[in-house]
Amino acid sequence: MNLGYVGLGAMGGAIARRMMEKFTLRVFDLRPEAVSAFADAGAVATQNSAALGAECDIACTCLPNSDDVENAIFDDHGLAAGMKEGGLIVDMTTGDPLATKAMAARLAERGIHMIDAPVSGGPRGAEAGTLAIMVGAPQALFDRALPAFNAVSPNVFHTGEVGTGHTMKLVNNVIAAGMRAVTLEALAMGRKNGLSLATCAEVLAKGSGNSFTVEHTLPRLLEGDTEVNFQLGLMLKDVRLATKLGFESDAPMPMGSLVRESLLAAVNEFGAAGDLNREIDIVERRAGVKLAGDD
Repeated sequence: MNLGYVGLGAMGGAIARRMMEKFTLRVFDLRPEAVSAFADAGAVATQNSAALGAECDIACTCLPNSDDVENAIFDDHGLAAGMKEGGLIVDMTTGDPLATKAMAARLAERGIHMIDAPVSGGPRGAEAGTLAIMVGAPQALFDRALPAFNAVSPNVFHTGEVGTGHTMKLVNNVIAAGMRAVTLEALAMGRKNGLSLATCAEVLAKGSGNSFTVEHTLPRLLEGDTEVNFQLGLMLKDVRLATKLGFESDAPMPMGSLVRESLLAAVNEFGAAGDLNREIDIVERRAGVKLAGDD
């Protein structure tokens, strides 16, 4: 398998490093220093996406959004300019399902395949090999790409045809963002009425209020770790895409829309690059209480 990776940021870089453990990986990123770092670690550097595509039968992308993916594929020096007929592009971005389907249709006219395979679990999950990988693809293309996915994590799910992987990721992220928002608000209420964060974390982990936020964010908050290393702007993008898809498919999402607006307010205050845990600052300020600290 001649495998390539375009997009070596926090998420893409972590996935690419996992793939490098089992495959010789060709890499490209708009940041030369990122490509150099991977080359120093044993990857094969390429000068642009077209050059990478020309040397690979499977090329993965992990970029901030679907517009960036479209540019990486269809620009003059994009993947489509270099890939041979029968090549496969695997988009691991958290993208727009409708945009992904449109790109797949354009590529099909050139004899190039595209599938979607977004992930959940963050860079830490990639490093630990525990990511959930959600793959929207025809069965034959799923089978073809499966060895690359298995190099990253055993948790690979075939969700259906092209676009369903991105849809599943949006379902996941809007639920995660909503659970996070209501959990933080409820914790502030509990803290203001005599509960410690440690007690809340212990009980919620065994009760019906359990969630990713309870199991992962609260223990780290108790240890004084107030960063999750995920940008507010990225979560806003994911929830915005989910509510957009809901609107366009006549599936009302009033609760998801509230979460979107709350995230937008946080982005306006802390910037798109602000850490997702700055939501905690807003909740604490509104309630007049600290979630962690002296009781």
